[in-house]
Amino acid sequence: MQFLYGQSGRIDGRVYDANNNEPLPFTNIVIWGTSIGTTSDLDGNFKFTGLEPGYLRLAATSVGYEAYISEDILVTNAKVAYIEIAMKEKAIQLEEVVVKASPFRKPEESPVSMRTLDISEIEKNPGGNRDISKVIQSLPGVSSTVSFRNDVIVRGGGASENSFYLDDVEIPTINHFSTQGASGGPIGIINVDFIREVDYYSGAFPASKGTTLSSTFLFKMLEPNKDKMNFRATLGATDLGLSLNGPVSKNSGLLFSVRRSYLGFLFDALGLPFLPTYNDLQFKYKININQKNEISFIGLGAIDQFELNTGLKDPDESQRFLLNALPINEQWSYTFGVVYKHFRKNGFDTWVVSRNYLDNRAYKYYNNIETDSLKTFDYISSEAENKARFEHTSRVNGFKINYGAGINYARYTNKTFQRIYDTSSTTINYNSGLDVFSWNAFGQLSKSVFKERLTLSLGLRMDANNYSKSMTNMLDQLSPRFSASYALTEKFSLNFNTGRYFQRPAYTTLGFRSNDNELVNKDNGLKYLSSDHIVGGVEFLPNDKSKFTVEGFYKFYRDYPFSVNDSVTLANKGGDFGTVGNEEVLSIGKGRAYGFEILAREKDIKGFNIILSYTFVRSEFQDLSGKYIASAWDNKHILNITVLKKLKRNWDIGAKWRFVGGPPYTPYDIAKSSIRSAWDVQNAPYLDYSMFNTLRFENYHQLDVRVDKQYYFNKWSLILYVDIQNVYNFKSVGQDYLTNLDEEGNLNIDPATANLPYDQQKYILRRLQNESATILPTLGIIVEF
Repeated sequence: MQFLYGQSGRIDGRVYDANNNEPLPFTNIVIWGTSIGTTSDLDGNFKFTGLEPGYLRLAATSVGYEAYISEDILVTNAKVAYIEIAMKEKAIQLEEVVVKASPFRKPEESPVSMRTLDISEIEKNPGGNRDISKVIQSLPGVSSTVSFRNDVIVRGGGASENSFYLDDVEIPTINHFSTQGASGGPIGIINVDFIREVDYYSGAFPASKGTTLSSTFLFKMLEPNKDKMNFRATLGATDLGLSLNGPVSKNSGLLFSVRRSYLGFLFDALGLPFLPTYNDLQFKYKININQKNEISFIGLGAIDQFELNTGLKDPDESQRFLLNALPINEQWSYTFGVVYKHFRKNGFDTWVVSRNYLDNRAYKYYNNIETDSLKTFDYISSEAENKARFEHTSRVNGFKINYGAGINYARYTNKTFQRIYDTSSTTINYNSGLDVFSWNAFGQLSKSVFKERLTLSLGLRMDANNYSKSMTNMLDQLSPRFSASYALTEKFSLNFNTGRYFQRPAYTTLGFRSNDNELVNKDNGLKYLSSDHIVGGVEFLPNDKSKFTVEGFYKFYRDYPFSVNDSVTLANKGGDFGTVGNEEVLSIGKGRAYGFEILAREKDIKGFNIILSYTFVRSEFQDLSGKYIASAWDNKHILNITVLKKLKRNWDIGAKWRFVGGPPYTPYDIAKSSIRSAWDVQNAPYLDYSMFNTLRFENYHQLDVRVDKQYYFNKWSLILYVDIQNVYNFKSVGQDYLTNLDEEGNLNIDPATANLPYDQQKYILRRLQNESATILPTLGIIVEF
């Protein structure tokens, strides 16, 4: 075995027993794919020096423990990389059982529908611009909406069916300018500087990870450096950022970052009709109290401001439409959590206490003239959650045991003034306050049998809250799940999962009130949403750098909130800005999503890192007559091909091609939209829900490329990249705009009705083509010191 000293990069680390945090001395650690290695000391500590800068992995082996391959580690001259390696004890010790280390992990609870994104794949993802929210749209089963949004649409599910965790702390949203009641937004909040990997579950959800119907994302942060404080400054496509990473004391360390966008300045210079600005903050402060106790403080916050560019000179027709239709929106949010871990002889306890808050405000005046008589919309809402969760994990006699419980106290407020039109102009005006207390319990038992060829896992979860009688009984939300994985050979395995999952309706739906201040949806017997999953697949690992999987899935939805006004389920909403769910609904919606996924990953085929994924998916929900109708997320075909290549002299290149089948959409109700008193209420057309999703957009595809160049100096590093989205300038055609103005910008009133009373007048509406086509180049600069 070869040892290197006295050159450039350095890694410090610690290897320990994952079950009890005890150090593992004499563990062999090597640079994966090389013969460069070292051995841990009596305290489990190890060190590599003289390493070539760049991304690498470590492989660790220890007697009595399963072999381990780490996530990607970025080595530079500017800092000492630090990693902690958790080793899992072998359940049995038989010579004929060979367990090989693999970078492709498969938890006992989730042998199917679980993928991991490495930091190198996130950092260098073409078209991703170091935005995790955009990068995850390249994962199998994940669809996307328009190019400027990061909605998370998984296997045909709605935009609100996802949950997110940052180092065990649940975060309600991962995007700036988020859609309240859903998950989307244009730009991610999480700073990629501090993320080491992302675990993505599109099914087979662990019982401990909350209520979700379509996906769970676990964002795992770096451990703070122990050597010295390091700094990183970034200039990206949309913002400026500064982060620090290093020790605070002998036993504690800090990650901290702030970012501010320059989009308002950029959009104004480009002559766009809206001017967004966002700011965010993220931190992690970890204290190693002693070998058996540690505590982390996690924080994430954002301030989002949005204003209209009313000073725009000579706006064109599309710009005038957007200026008249878009409301002014402001948001601020934060999540703060404390994670305490206590290690025992055969396991550990995790205590998580957190608070998250969202303040969402929006308003609109007719023709943007800010006087009370012309106000059409005024919305002020807040959501505050205070959560506590206990979780115990242990391994006893080959069993993995996980159980726990949680509570949540939430406060929701909503003050809404909105002019609407049904058969005549009327007003919604209510002030809602709502306190909701929730509780849950969960447990999961996993075991490998038949010489570890067969792995079984059985989980159970129950949730309830005090909102109404239809939600207070935990047995009504009994959520079982079962997984099995059988290794046919060393390289082939069959995997399966089935489960019933529940999700609480959004606070916007719980807190909706009528003008007489009644909780309408409570009176309507609102229930938890539920979905039954069946997933099965085959996995082939030809070597330690390749993985091929095929999975089939079926999801059946019941008790989905069904809009009384529009006669569609809320699953079809949430793909636009604003708020979703603040309306009267009935828990009668049923739906289904089914299809299959193919994934091929080659981490090193002649120096190329290749990820290919194809998803066939159908997503359908019933109308009032029980007929299945394609949902807004019925893309049918999703194909992603990502190719990355490391070149000599610290150059990297990459390309990503994405194909998304055209989703269905609903035509406008021209008759209703042309009524002047109806149009003036919202300055935009109305959809014809009697023709719901009867039309379909054209297919969409896009090629993104990226080139990186790294300069590693003695005490600092410089990273430059060029990212070009939509290289061949594909033109995406959306639903036409309708305008009530003539070509000169004047009201286009039908002459035949011009002399009639106001509520009998009609507009002559004109169509404006809604086509987005632009090549978007970005220069990024990262300085680390």
